[in-house]
Amino acid sequence: MRLVADTNIVVSALLWHGAPHQLFERMREAPLTFYTSPVLLEELADVLSRRKLAKAISALDATPDSLLRDYRGFVRSVRPSSVPRVVVDPDDDHVLACAFAAHADLIVSGDRHLLDLKEYQGIRIVTAVHAVRIATTE
Repeated sequence: MRLVADTNIVVSALLWHGAPHQLFERMREAPLTFYTSPVLLEELADVLSRRKLAKAISALDATPDSLLRDYRGFVRSVRPSSVPRVVVDPDDDHVLACAFAAHADLIVSGDRHLLDLKEYQGIRIVTAVHAVRIATTE
């Protein structure tokens, strides 16, 4: 199964042990492949460098750079040829473009703008909890 995780899901997966982290852990048991794009990697780098996350990152004995490096180690990158204007937030449009370019099966997000779409170009948009359930059964 091919997935694109929104930046909020990636941050949660890297820093805490909830459903996003469980989804990343499923890669060891299920055939899951995560995709990203250069724009999404830049956004992740920006978010991880924010002061409000410094304590959580430090508690892991990590740095923003080491977390980004670890993430890049298991995610595949694609370059969307275009970015459609679909939702209010242009960052969300980059998630959609990445998923389309990656031929993703799922977009995993906690963002209401994306979740309200329910799907884009045949790609289901689900929460991390729902994605864990899907990854466990498919």
